[in-house]
Amino acid sequence: MKVLADENVDWPIVEQLRKNGHTVLYVAEAASGATDEAVFKLANQEQAILLTADKGFGEMVFRQHKVLRGAILIRLSGVPPREKARIVVAALTQHGAQMIHAFTVITPKSIRIRPWRHV
Repeated sequence: MKVLADENVDWPIVEQLRKNGHTVLYVAEAASGATDEAVFKLANQEQAILLTADKGFGEMVFRQHKVLRGAILIRLSGVPPREKARIVVAALTQHGAQMIHAFTVITPKSIRIRPWRHV
């Protein structure tokens, strides 16, 4: 799966996704300091699912009706980075196909996938 990892995504998550065969573009490597709008545009240009810890992207999708291939919000505050990586990789492995054209929220205890209707 092609993923654009926002700058706020922990490096171990990016590293583990790459090790598991995912194509991961990392904003911290490619466009450090990019605005949310620029990150959104890049995700669309690359036709990648956006992986972020920034809740603001939910507003862009649901309130502003902006379209993405998919968005995954990581809500794993307090979880050690390696465990975050394990959780995110497992979620993509198990539910990746469902995450396309959907807004997914990953927490320590759940994965919520909400397709959007304006696609």
